[in-house]
Amino acid sequence: MKIKAGPERGSVVGEFKSPDEALPPQLPFQLGRILVPVDFSDTAKKALQYAVPFGTAFDAEVVLLHVMQPYSIPVEFGYLPPDWAETQQQFLDSAQDELAKLCAGEIGNRARTQVQVREGVPWQEIVAAAQETRTDLIILATHGRTGLSHVLLGSVAERVVRHAPCPVLVVRDAERDFLPPSANTDPPPADPKTT
Repeated sequence: MKIKAGPERGSVVGEFKSPDEALPPQLPFQLGRILVPVDFSDTAKKALQYAVPFGTAFDAEVVLLHVMQPYSIPVEFGYLPPDWAETQQQFLDSAQDELAKLCAGEIGNRARTQVQVREGVPWQEIVAAAQETRTDLIILATHGRTGLSHVLLGSVAERVVRHAPCPVLVVRDAERDFLPPSANTDPPPADPKTT
């Protein structure tokens, strides 16, 4: 049996192989809120492609979160530029606008949505947002850093998985998808019979 999101909000459709196939027991969980951290990369958009069907199937709210790391001025300068607070606010407003555009373009009216912009250490703010919004699932993209860059920069995804108050689905950019081809932006593989 295959289960997928139905045509109406909150509905699920099951496809049976045969009329004798029985319905599975009801899922033992319900998702009310899904948190999707977004850094505006293609990898983050891929995580969003997973979040939308979950949001639709469970009639869950999808919360898009962007975390801006605070900029620091070296102490040697001894002062902040006069318009520093205004510049920071412009960055926050710009991120809010970009999230709203992403939400409208990628989700539309397929799921209930909310957008948030926070300032701070990304993994800490993601965990805090999950706690404050009573998130049921975090769907997070990872860039899959390895070697020295992983040692120096760490992994936001790894820290979120360790500290999150709920389950975390980590989506890697270069892995096989379990999304159906219609939900994936990659073209379907060529049919060997026609080539």
